[in-house]
Amino acid sequence: MRAEAVVFTDVRQVRFMEVSVPEPGPEDVCVDVEYSWISNGTESSFLYGERISGEQVTRPGVALPYPQVAGYQKVGIVRSVGELVRDLQPGDRVFASVSRVEGMKFDTGGHVNPAITHYSQVWKLPDGVDSLDYSSLVLVQVGYNCGLRPTVGKGDVAVVIGDGMVGQWAAQTLAHRGANVTVLGRHNRRMELLPSSIETVNLKEQALEIWLGSRNNIAVVVDTVGAMDTFRQLKPAMKHNSHLVSAGFLGTTGLVDIQDLREQEITLHCPSGWTKKRMDETLTGIHEGWLDTSSLITHILPANQASEAWQIIMDKSEFFLGIVLDWRKEVE
Repeated sequence: MRAEAVVFTDVRQVRFMEVSVPEPGPEDVCVDVEYSWISNGTESSFLYGERISGEQVTRPGVALPYPQVAGYQKVGIVRSVGELVRDLQPGDRVFASVSRVEGMKFDTGGHVNPAITHYSQVWKLPDGVDSLDYSSLVLVQVGYNCGLRPTVGKGDVAVVIGDGMVGQWAAQTLAHRGANVTVLGRHNRRMELLPSSIETVNLKEQALEIWLGSRNNIAVVVDTVGAMDTFRQLKPAMKHNSHLVSAGFLGTTGLVDIQDLREQEITLHCPSGWTKKRMDETLTGIHEGWLDTSSLITHILPANQASEAWQIIMDKSEFFLGIVLDWRKEVE
């Protein structure tokens, strides 16, 4: 069976091309994709040759995993379901994570249409919603997971490092839980997208030590960008029995001295991946409106312009945050 896909063919090389996908099996759902959402951080690290699997950093002499179908999240309409699939039927609007592909370094990928997906990777969307709002469900779940991990009391001070999408959703989750949240970022236009209740600090314009002042009551630090130096600056202001949540891709720089954390009894959380329970809760958060996705979308491009989308990300030639590929235009 043939499909169209976004393929990383080599370092910084992106093609929209035809690929092979297996015929649907008895536990598979075939989805006609409407939108797929690019994960700027994770997908970039594969495109730049920085990692060779989920959490495995590229080492000298190791073959890079090309070609690969990029990504891991999309929404669409069910075309057909296998005989063992329950609770889904043709015509349902769904979110789908990784789907099956053939002839690639990995046997699954995200940006592919039609998408042959095991039913365990598919979520039915609520009736009457805009499916676009749910097209980043896995990535939203990452931010939700970051904001969910630490113990948080009403009014606790929480600091999120990074103004990207994971930082945005971690901040939204912590604020929803009652924390007083500050986001440390470097892009004013991104930070303007945060809810007004969340404080922002542009580290390009204000030194962190000035913002810190005499603060010594930080209960939670969430690092979404792998900024260990920033965490070390914040650490003296973290109170006893506080929390560090580390979610950024650290490459080879993610060294933490456990003994150094012990004096303040700082709990280290290392969220990764997704679970069905968290995905269900994230979907509910989007439906209820306290997890906001649509305001973070800055670009929607036809899927066959994926290389242009990635050029925006690589060149940083214009403001961007959430970049979505529209697969519907492929059939118009």
